[in-house]
Amino acid sequence: MPLEICKNARASHSSICKDLDYALPDKGFCASQQMYYYGYKLHGICSLNGVFQSVEITPASVHDIHMLKDIKWKYKECTVLGDRGYVSADYQLNLFETVNIKLETPMRKNQLDYKKQPHVFRKSRKRIETLFSQLCDQFRIRQNFAKSFIGFKTRILSKITALTLIQYLNKFVFNRPINKLKVNLF
Repeated sequence: MPLEICKNARASHSSICKDLDYALPDKGFCASQQMYYYGYKLHGICSLNGVFQSVEITPASVHDIHMLKDIKWKYKECTVLGDRGYVSADYQLNLFETVNIKLETPMRKNQLDYKKQPHVFRKSRKRIETLFSQLCDQFRIRQNFAKSFIGFKTRILSKITALTLIQYLNKFVFNRPINKLKVNLF
């Protein structure tokens, strides 16, 4: 998910999040929204029931496929459902051979031997898209008021923590559906 820190017109003279050399924002393109933006990307891995297992913030110019390098150090012997940004036969083979992770991504329509992704994978993949949508609409994760990267990162992680806390309360305290986030807590 793209996380814009300022509009493109202000990007060249903006000082937002430029306090740490290793975490500088950058210009990137979001294919799903057909927009260029200046900021970061939020990569998330969630379970089938919709609980975040791992999140990572990268500069906007970093390609999605590079996050797969980090997955093999955190997970093993599982199936990971990704979007079209993670299509790479080399990375899929490497993940499978090194840690037995099966990466399932939908094929692009212009690929040879195109096959539609099975319904069960598409339905499961929709869970992370719904989580990102809830973070945008209910938690306003895309509105940035932070001036430093530490503040920005803290703000993003606090939104994800709040979402996870509500999921926990729904499941174990109120016996409600886990991802019904718009209900009153009491």
